[in-house]
Amino acid sequence: MKTVHASATVVFMALAVATQASAALAEGPRLAAIYDVILAARFDQAEMRLMQNCPPAPVEACRVLSVVSIWWQILLDPESRLLDGRLERAAAEAVAGAEAWTRREPGLAEAWFYLAGAYAPMVQWRVLRAERLAAAREGKKIKDALERALALDPTLQDAYFGIGLYHYYADVAPAALKIVRWLLLLPGGDRVQGLREMLQARERGELLRGEADYQLHWLYLWYEHKPEMAMTLLRNLDARYPSNPIFLQRIADVQHEYFHDHRAAAATWEMLLARARAAQVGEARLAEVRARLGLAAELIDMSMPDRAIWHLTAVIALQPTAPYSTLALAQLRLGEVYDRLGRRDLAKAAYQAALAHAPERDPVNVRARARAGLRNVAREK
Repeated sequence: MKTVHASATVVFMALAVATQASAALAEGPRLAAIYDVILAARFDQAEMRLMQNCPPAPVEACRVLSVVSIWWQILLDPESRLLDGRLERAAAEAVAGAEAWTRREPGLAEAWFYLAGAYAPMVQWRVLRAERLAAAREGKKIKDALERALALDPTLQDAYFGIGLYHYYADVAPAALKIVRWLLLLPGGDRVQGLREMLQARERGELLRGEADYQLHWLYLWYEHKPEMAMTLLRNLDARYPSNPIFLQRIADVQHEYFHDHRAAAATWEMLLARARAAQVGEARLAEVRARLGLAAELIDMSMPDRAIWHLTAVIALQPTAPYSTLALAQLRLGEVYDRLGRRDLAKAAYQAALAHAPERDPVNVRARARAGLRNVAREK
């Protein structure tokens, strides 16, 4: 996930979570319950609940939550492009419906709030796919819609989270991205104010606690330099939504990257593996593969290559098609372990298998790394 979120410092990621309603909105509790199902990675159940509850919940709001659901499905395997077209179509429908609502009832804050929400998953998706200018343009639309909603009804507490994210990121974003803000005639940010607004929405809003905790944990890691607070938020998310593998995965990542605690990270990956094997998480097989790869990496760091080999060969035996490029990555890491152990023939075979299974898009550079491994094996003979 690290590579996915590295680009998220785009200013207009700030607006990407304005996809939910607030306490002042119609059917807020009903929609909040559906949103919890989405965060729990129970996507089929969420789709069924949307069909059952819309109406009485506003159809426009339900369209927005449908897009949110697709976005969280993409986050389970962000390098895959299989759901991209579905997200674009659903977002276009949600935007069209919300725009029509604002034309029918221009004085209704709820309509503007959901218009912002309709654009939000697309902004996150464009950031993920490095479409930064398009993300900025749509982010401006989100900001304008949220400001209109709050001007009409300042009690929409959840809306302050999106505005706060804008103020925060517009302040801390790199200089090059601030040029994009200038080109779109957007005002500057305020880090302190933005964080205050986000925390206000988190505490007083009806729907955004889960989303807020997830977004805030990135800020605490990247800019606030408070990994302990980020870990607390992630543990709360995992306790509330244990069936979503993303949160436990992020805990392991933070333990590895920020605390350098390989034993703790390995234990977390083992916990995710156990949940996946027991079918206690969404997309259980995908979660199992990711957990085995993460656990193998920690075991290598702890000088336990035999156990790492066992997990890597287990991944290979599954012949996974997801997460994206996993089979090639497992072969690559297997080659690296064998290479360290001096088992050059096995290393060579694994590197060659990595090359054979490397996907056309190669985000983790499997090909280059496998070729480098083969050259190293050849030199050592």
